[in-house]
Amino acid sequence: MVTRTPSHPEAGPPTVLKVVIAGGFGVGKTTAVGAVSEITPLSTEEYLTEASADVDSLEGVEAKQTTTVAFDFGRLSLPEPVPLELFLFGTPGQDRFGDLWYDLSRGAVGAVVLVDTRRLASSFTAVNFFEDIRLPFVVAVNHFDGAHRYHPEQVRAALELHASVPVVTCDARSPRHVAGVLLTLVGHALKYAPADPARPSSTLQDA
Repeated sequence: MVTRTPSHPEAGPPTVLKVVIAGGFGVGKTTAVGAVSEITPLSTEEYLTEASADVDSLEGVEAKQTTTVAFDFGRLSLPEPVPLELFLFGTPGQDRFGDLWYDLSRGAVGAVVLVDTRRLASSFTAVNFFEDIRLPFVVAVNHFDGAHRYHPEQVRAALELHASVPVVTCDARSPRHVAGVLLTLVGHALKYAPADPARPSSTLQDA
């Protein structure tokens, strides 16, 4: 459970940061936002239909009945190490929503790429996207029930990640786990994202 305590008045208002939660189809993005959000999350899920059967493969996630078609939104306030207010935007997982990923990434401090090791290939699109726009990101391996447990360095090698990209494990249903991933991302983003004139302006403008 995530513990939230009021910040000290002298600490001033919290720093507001936008975070993107991305990944392939069915990796747990909506679940992660819902698990950690302190407000009722905004969700744009719709039921899967036969019309999408040719483009939304359910291999490995046969029980999935809905999919995000725009974005998920949640908010999390954390008092430490400094008062933070995180605005969480979960992306749709299908490649055909790639243009929307650019819009959701505008003004973000960084991204979490959720990974399902049973369907690792579905993670490459998100990894490549954030590498291309030079937005700091971390990879979070979502431990699905019954899935084989791989060491984070094995996942790093399989995804061909740079040594500086953090790879962590989590259960997207656990508020504590998701909050830990978000704190890892914030620390990574602040450490490895100095101002860079060459970085695309779409990721630096205010949301």
